[in-house]
Amino acid sequence: MPTRTRRLTAIAVLAALGLGACGSDADSGAGSGSEQSGRDLVTSFYPLAFITSRVAADLASVETLTSPGVDPHEVELSPRSVGTVKEADLVVYSSGLQQAVDEAVEGMPPDQVLDVNQDADLVPLKSEDHDDHDEHEGGGEHEETGEHDHDHEGGMDPHFWLDPQRMASVTRAVADQLSESDPDHAPTYKANADALVDDLDALQAAYDEGLAQCEQQTMVTTHEAFGYIARAHDFEMVGIAGVSPESEPGPARLAEVAHVVEDTGVDVVYSEVLLSQDIAETVASETGTEVLLLDPLEGLTEESPGSDYLSVMRSNLQTLRQGQKCL
Repeated sequence: MPTRTRRLTAIAVLAALGLGACGSDADSGAGSGSEQSGRDLVTSFYPLAFITSRVAADLASVETLTSPGVDPHEVELSPRSVGTVKEADLVVYSSGLQQAVDEAVEGMPPDQVLDVNQDADLVPLKSEDHDDHDEHEGGGEHEETGEHDHDHEGGMDPHFWLDPQRMASVTRAVADQLSESDPDHAPTYKANADALVDDLDALQAAYDEGLAQCEQQTMVTTHEAFGYIARAHDFEMVGIAGVSPESEPGPARLAEVAHVVEDTGVDVVYSEVLLSQDIAETVASETGTEVLLLDPLEGLTEESPGSDYLSVMRSNLQTLRQGQKCL
């Protein structure tokens, strides 16, 4: 509606506060090493730390370059953290997600790094499917909306970890890499990976059952982190911003989201743990919708609705069942 569009134009002023809040200039290295002995493994952010810790167990120490509460997209590494990367027996990372990590692993031997992107089978970003949504009226020029302003390699969606089956594929890859470099413990790595894959299969089954029959097929999110869930369960994800949390939606994009809400009967807007809820709450207040919290699992904090990857994913499932009105 025109009135709603005029109101939402004012929301753009809040975008920098709401969507940029998750970034950090603080050093995020040496984030969460364990006290275990053995090989020294480094992971770039939480989902990969979860996998690597489960597979390696007490055969290695696992250190994470992204500290709790820091947006992985905005990681900066100190010289000490870069040194930790260079000295690691193995670095597990996702190229294109964190520029500082990409730079730190550059030139390292292939057997010392594992880029999980191929095993994760990344798909193109949804945001590349829509253009011109922030065109000035009569101006013909585009505003800086952040919708396409991402650095993700090849325009691929990096959020594979929200798909349990892709997490299972990465789990196998980590086990294979560790087994190749440490063959004496290959049976243990394989057994640990098998146990985690069983957990991920059970999680996938819960999602398939829980989201099989839902009345609402559109999901409005703060940023486009949930594309893999949307694809797997035939939802249409509409991000207020693009794939990067620091993106700033312009007035036209905000108005477009309002029209989507109105046209589809959406009554829930999903906000996130590591982001300020200002944008989601303002959009919700202007459109008569409710704000529910989905966790993109880029890191664990005290506000996370669970203690590890599996429990947070199950909490997300319950939130989605509520928001999408699933039977």
